[in-house]
Amino acid sequence: MKDHITHSGAWGLALIVIVIASWLLYRYLAPKTWKEWASAGVVQAFIIALYAEMYGFPLTIYLLVRFFGLDQTNLNASLWSTLLGMGETGMMIAMIFGYILLFTGFGIFMKGWRELHRARKENRLVTDGLYGFVRHPQYTGLFIALFGEGIVHWPTVFSVALFPVIVLAYYLLARSEERKVEEEFGDEYREYKKRVPMFIPRWGQWRAMTTTRSEPSNDESPDI
Repeated sequence: MKDHITHSGAWGLALIVIVIASWLLYRYLAPKTWKEWASAGVVQAFIIALYAEMYGFPLTIYLLVRFFGLDQTNLNASLWSTLLGMGETGMMIAMIFGYILLFTGFGIFMKGWRELHRARKENRLVTDGLYGFVRHPQYTGLFIALFGEGIVHWPTVFSVALFPVIVLAYYLLARSEERKVEEEFGDEYREYKKRVPMFIPRWGQWRAMTTTRSEPSNDESPDI
């Protein structure tokens, strides 16, 4: 591979973004049990691999060029940009759509976290707001954000491979959490499970879910 790959080599920026993203991850997911730590660890690996390639060394492009014969005159660290041969235009399109999903997912994640935190302080089962659309809006938001950033915006071998692992890990974690909540709230939670999906809202509810506002809270700092 003789062509220079643009948008690479910024290791300082990669480190800064990895630290910030990791801080947000552990602050708001706040893992406590080993299952929560294991799930968060997979997301941590996703973050490191993604931003190390996005700003550091584009390993995915290198492997494609080296072993699969992908050889173009204007290689770009963005996989979609290189594969589609659209240069900076392709990278910009992927970035815009990816960021839309990233910020939408992050917004859902944060609203879900606030609603759950408020309900825990009041010792009640939360079934309204985002929890009226899905039982685990925080995880739904996490999936949307990671898909937007690691698949749409900047796909890499590792982000594409790790994404289904993350979904599986949080599915298993959600099942474990639901068993504990069912022990606490009994029939109330069982009835709630019957009418509300786990991660994906029913057809026609996506718009309502993304525009739902959370009621303000006087204290929304996490219990860490």
